[in-house]
Amino acid sequence: MSEELNQATKDLTLEEQPQQPQQSAEQPLPEAELKHPLNSKWTLWYTKPSNGKEAWSDLLKPIISFSSVEEFWGIFNSVPAPSELPLKGDYHLFRDDIKPEWEDIRNSEGGRWSFEFKSKNNVDINELWLRGLMSVIGETIQDDEDEVNGIVLNNRKFAYRVSLWTKTTSKSKLTAIGERFKKVLKLTDDDSIEFYVHKGSDQRDAKPILMF
Repeated sequence: MSEELNQATKDLTLEEQPQQPQQSAEQPLPEAELKHPLNSKWTLWYTKPSNGKEAWSDLLKPIISFSSVEEFWGIFNSVPAPSELPLKGDYHLFRDDIKPEWEDIRNSEGGRWSFEFKSKNNVDINELWLRGLMSVIGETIQDDEDEVNGIVLNNRKFAYRVSLWTKTTSKSKLTAIGERFKKVLKLTDDDSIEFYVHKGSDQRDAKPILMF
């Protein structure tokens, strides 16, 4: 496991950490072991809770990158589950070195589908997060290649929020992605997901441009 992952998991301030594998996903696997390469490289990021004094750039840290199914499972089984994240802690999984920030040029013209699970005790967020990760790295949630940039999980006091970040705000593309996102999160027809444009998202009165 890389030093970045060790440090990031220490920042989670959990009582116990899972046993760490001997080989880092940063190190290339022998060709015989690299059985299922992904279409893109992906990086898992972590945002630790703010103490009110640190800048956002100091809170956001890359944990580790991977480019195969085998590396993904090694990482997934070695980091704390979403249910173990501290309040105001976040996970971000983004492709091709895209930073999980609105200002990144590959995010700046896009937006995000978002849903909040407000009954935290009545949702298996670990299963839903895994379903979200697999739909993103497996490219099954989109029709156009690279339209989905990443997926984010926020742990807040009264809710878990899961967001799917897109490269554009093309409604013709967003509708199909939103429909699949609802299925991935096991939502019903009574549940509404919302799409927000990144530009203007820092405004408290930002309104979704799509909802269904």
